[in-house]
Amino acid sequence: MGVFEFIISIVAMALGAITIWIFLLRKSRGSSNIEPQGNYDMRELSAMAESLGDRIDTLEAILDAEVPDWREQNEHGGS
Repeated sequence: MGVFEFIISIVAMALGAITIWIFLLRKSRGSSNIEPQGNYDMRELSAMAESLGDRIDTLEAILDAEVPDWREQNEHGGS
């Protein structure tokens, strides 16, 4: 009977840890959502701007590799 109780306790602890882990992941995802009221902290806005800047840099690097003259085409098309 001791082995059976040991296995039950291990399963219960694992399920508890998984449940806590899921709640923490959900909470961290929910905190980064855009607020409809527009109430933002300057640190949040700065982090968002930095993230968007990184994305733009990545996209420009991809375009530079795939379409070398995309900048010239874009400048002539916009003028």
